[in-house]
Amino acid sequence: MTLATTTATWFANDFFRVPVIAVFRNLSVDESVRQSENAWDAGVENVEIPIQTPEAIPALKAVVAAAARRGLSVGAGTITTLEQLNAATDAGVSFTVSPGLDADIVQESARRGIPHLPGVATASEILLARSFGLHWVKMFPASLLGAGWAKAMKGPYPEMRFIATGGMTLANADDFLAGGASAVGLGSAFVDDAGTASVRELIAAHAAKHTVSA
Repeated sequence: MTLATTTATWFANDFFRVPVIAVFRNLSVDESVRQSENAWDAGVENVEIPIQTPEAIPALKAVVAAAARRGLSVGAGTITTLEQLNAATDAGVSFTVSPGLDADIVQESARRGIPHLPGVATASEILLARSFGLHWVKMFPASLLGAGWAKAMKGPYPEMRFIATGGMTLANADDFLAGGASAVGLGSAFVDDAGTASVRELIAAHAAKHTVSA
């Protein structure tokens, strides 16, 4: 099976059908699990735990275990080296995320059968991602690229799907979803019940729009 064939099947079957993923960086083990539970209760299906430092691995493992009890997916974020990919694999993640696009990480992820979501910020990076058979990518840093960036890139790359992360909040999430992003990555929204309720409303409103348009 070729790399393009393998990666073309990644994130199939509406893996990111919910327009919000939760991203929890630099939190304690207990707080990572608590906020992940809040996210799942709000209707979020995918949680990302960045592991830019080894200290984040225990939190990743704890969230993976908690997600398994619900049958949900957890990814490891900020994967920039093969050593981090090894750590993520050992933790039992369902996918990995990177702030950039590295051919070695994409290829090794494909060899292991682990879906990888690379970060892109230019048309050239999207073209390279597409050459690997990738149709889902992370627009990063989204707040600097702007809410309309994804829609502009869908002109030459209509098959691409973008997840907006970096500076995403409840205040600008709607703008990015309306601007062409398929999902946004939120973190601090799950600190308390009010934020969790707002995310639940955002997900419900998005689902209602798609039902009407369908």
